[in-house]
Amino acid sequence: MNYLDLYHHWLHFDGLDSVLKEELRQIQKHDVEIQERFSQSLSFGTAGIRGIIGAGTNRMNIYTVRKLAQGLGEWLHHENLADQGVAIGYDTRHGSVEFSREVAKVLLHHGVKVYLFGQICPSPELSFAVRYYEAAAGIMVTASHNPPNYNGIKVYGADGAQISPLITSEILDNISQISDAFMIPVADLTEAEKDGTLVWLGSEVDQAYYENVASLAFQDNEQNKHFRIVYSPLHGTGRPPIESVLSLKGFENVFVVPEQADPDPNFSTVKSPNPEDPTSFELAIAYANQQQADLVLVTDPDADRIGIAIRDENNRFSHLTGNQIGALLLFYLLSQRVDRGELPSNGALVKSIVSSDLGESIASYFGIMTQNTLTGFRYIGEFIQKWKQTGEYTFLFGYEESYGYLIGDFCRDKDATQACLLLAELGAYYQKQGMPIYQVLDLIYKKFGYFQETQISVTLEGLEGSKQLKEIMVRTRSNPPSHVANIKVCSIQDYLQGIEGFPKADVLKYLLEDGSWFAIRPSGTEPKMKCYVGVKGSSSSEAEEKRIAIKEYLAGWLGF
Repeated sequence: MNYLDLYHHWLHFDGLDSVLKEELRQIQKHDVEIQERFSQSLSFGTAGIRGIIGAGTNRMNIYTVRKLAQGLGEWLHHENLADQGVAIGYDTRHGSVEFSREVAKVLLHHGVKVYLFGQICPSPELSFAVRYYEAAAGIMVTASHNPPNYNGIKVYGADGAQISPLITSEILDNISQISDAFMIPVADLTEAEKDGTLVWLGSEVDQAYYENVASLAFQDNEQNKHFRIVYSPLHGTGRPPIESVLSLKGFENVFVVPEQADPDPNFSTVKSPNPEDPTSFELAIAYANQQQADLVLVTDPDADRIGIAIRDENNRFSHLTGNQIGALLLFYLLSQRVDRGELPSNGALVKSIVSSDLGESIASYFGIMTQNTLTGFRYIGEFIQKWKQTGEYTFLFGYEESYGYLIGDFCRDKDATQACLLLAELGAYYQKQGMPIYQVLDLIYKKFGYFQETQISVTLEGLEGSKQLKEIMVRTRSNPPSHVANIKVCSIQDYLQGIEGFPKADVLKYLLEDGSWFAIRPSGTEPKMKCYVGVKGSSSSEAEEKRIAIKEYLAGWLGF
């Protein structure tokens, strides 16, 4: 069927949800809007689907959710994994509870055992639950830090990491065979609960997860009790685990931003529920000044990303980049392991190719190998699993510049609760030594070099936006610069053409003569084009000059 046929099929389906039907009635005379909703299906991006909530094949609704569940259920049957089960969690967004139930009902109809959270949970706890219950797969209903009109589904494999491209392809093949999303059969949750195929998850898995996170701490509880923290979950899932874990480790002065403490699917107090955005810290920093806090922690709605603000030399709060947070965590982790004689000779750092080279410099100093990966935490998870099986390396830390960090491999996705604990602990630890966190960061720069990074990002939504994203990548490939801000381009790494050791991906990375670099890629989770820049200077001011000059050149070259 073409997009108009699909539109009329949905409009005239008697069983269609009344809210969705009314949406469709309102766009009857708007062909462009009908095309946006029906000319394609939601694409399977970074291990899942994500999109605007509403009526249509290119929107998040119970019918598109059921299609994904159907594809997963058929794959589980084909692999004889139905009895092993699927763990399902959800965040605080519009539709998350309903979508989680719809996934469960489809899987239960296929005879798949379901472990369903009875309350909101963070994405990393869902990853943990997959491993804890030895499930065959996991489903997390979330759109992470997207705007409030979005939702999505992340799919996890048995190791707790986001599923591989091979499994994704097999699930997509199953989905492509579904002729009518309205005809997907579903089971009854009450009956499934009675016969034991539906298991509700609650305090048992929560406590197991909290205890595993708490076990990552290096210091005694006594050190932590006077350190003052303001925390905001940005209306998401982070408050229960982060308050619980910090309390377990002796942090007695943790203050949650009152206006952002409770779930709110509209994220009413922020422009964007994203800790990468400094404006999301406004309420938290104001509250931190009231509470005379030492550190501000902010997590995104599904509590996989974390941002922080620290007091600077003028005692004002400053928002750190994801790379700076990664450097602080890595330096602290490796230093503590050395002090305790616990640094393995085959230790490894895993980071994305668009993250700062500072991490690799720190790792090298400590004799630790660095493994670079494509963007997407599933690639970090793949190396963790590989090394668990081969023993070649011991995973110590994984991170991406986009505010995602992992320390303990009992879960296999970025974990803001883990990062919160270690950031709070390092703050308390260095405070005892008379060093505020900004001085620790200065020490790292003086020791390893003045690295700076920046990013250019442009949002291009809808069918026209998708077309523009492709055009930008074609244009940059066909017209590469020889110099950038008067610095010679030494080499270009085109990951779509193939780079040894990496899967093919639509990413271009340009290496400059002075050691600077920049990379361009379309986002796998948002309708955005992203350009990343990394530089190193002999001083902070030299690095800043390079960063600004390269960013200005690229903004003009890319037309951003």
